[in-house]
Amino acid sequence: MKIFNLCLLGFGNVGRALARLLVEKSEEMRGQFGIEWRVTGVATRRAGWLTAPEGFSIEELLSGEVTSRAQPQPTNVKEWLAAARCDVLFETTSLEPQTGEPAISHARAALEAGAHVVTANKGTIVHAYRELSELAREKGRRFMFEAAVADCLPIFSLFRETLPAARLSAFGGVLNSTTTVVLEEIAAGRTFGEGVRRAQHLGVAETDPAHDVDGWDAAVKVCALANVLMGASLKLEDVCRRGIRDLKDEEVRAAHAAGRPFKLVARARLNEDGKVAATVRPERVAPEEPFASVTGTTLALHFELDVLPGLTLIEHDPNLKSTAYGLLADFINAVKGEAQSASDL
Repeated sequence: MKIFNLCLLGFGNVGRALARLLVEKSEEMRGQFGIEWRVTGVATRRAGWLTAPEGFSIEELLSGEVTSRAQPQPTNVKEWLAAARCDVLFETTSLEPQTGEPAISHARAALEAGAHVVTANKGTIVHAYRELSELAREKGRRFMFEAAVADCLPIFSLFRETLPAARLSAFGGVLNSTTTVVLEEIAAGRTFGEGVRRAQHLGVAETDPAHDVDGWDAAVKVCALANVLMGASLKLEDVCRRGIRDLKDEEVRAAHAAGRPFKLVARARLNEDGKVAATVRPERVAPEEPFASVTGTTLALHFELDVLPGLTLIEHDPNLKSTAYGLLADFINAVKGEAQSASDL
């Protein structure tokens, strides 16, 4: 049975949740797909490029107290991938929305080294989807990114596997839970700041919530979706973006009282000229609309296709385990063919 060497680039909350889930799902992966694994590389900004070619212990991974076995210790991503004998790179570093770096360089290095890439970083799709996809095909590897937009909501795999030849004409989504929470808190009579603190308490908002409340996170996601699903080439500057910061408290409360609450909605549509137009802005949502039931940390996407007038996906109250599962599912789908081939030998 083939044992896959896994490298975790970024070992924060998502990386640790992935490590726990790998352990939890080991029996299913082994029994159903013939997949064995060991983590041979862990890299963080604080700890550096840590490797253990024979695998870190489960106790090390789950405690977060990981120490390197390699001497000398690698000093860059290429050395690290080689020392760890990487088969699959999990890239979970923080998003840099303007350039997608250094995540793009990490993914490129892994593919060039012959490893599959599984990422939760939206920047890789917005700024380098075609390049990395073509490089993966050239190397006979997979570039997978299901967790990049909506945790484990099966968006990209849905179109890739179950909707062949369907043409997507438009989509809309409530893709940022921080803004939903903030708007709900304001509607309930609290302040914008109290709403942000509530979102931070729930673990969905960063210390600096600007990317969320100013619409950058949703803009990156709408670009990622349009570029993959609609063949667009959108950049952030192409998105007509307005966040929730300039909404007045009284208009948020009035909209809620009227049964048409504000939500931050990201949209993209294929125009008659063949170009994709995208927006992110607060919208009042009527009770009969697809996003009416979206509350709290729930995320939703509504698609319009030539073969299906409306298809809505809703992910209720996702958490870190949900994101980790998106990464795990991509890993399984990337390597299950190799694992089966190895078991047949």
